[in-house]
Amino acid sequence: MSDDDRVAVTLAAWPDDADSDEGVVVNWFVREGGAVDEAASLCEVQIEKVSVDVLAPVAGTLDEIVAGEDDEFARGDTLAWMVQDDE
Repeated sequence: MSDDDRVAVTLAAWPDDADSDEGVVVNWFVREGGAVDEAASLCEVQIEKVSVDVLAPVAGTLDEIVAGEDDEFARGDTLAWMVQDDE
């Protein structure tokens, strides 16, 4: 499966009051292979002192976690990949 067949999971909205362009993955709520609905919470990230849930961009399966728990990531980084459900 190529990246063209998958949907990138990123933090859609960076907190407005955050000065930092980096965050840390705190906890994954869904494991690889898990099915999720669109807009379901996939993981919790922390940016400075703000905790934010990362939401599924589509309904489908969490295919690959790129940034594991306690991993740092930069604004715009791909945290995971999803495979969208067939419609």
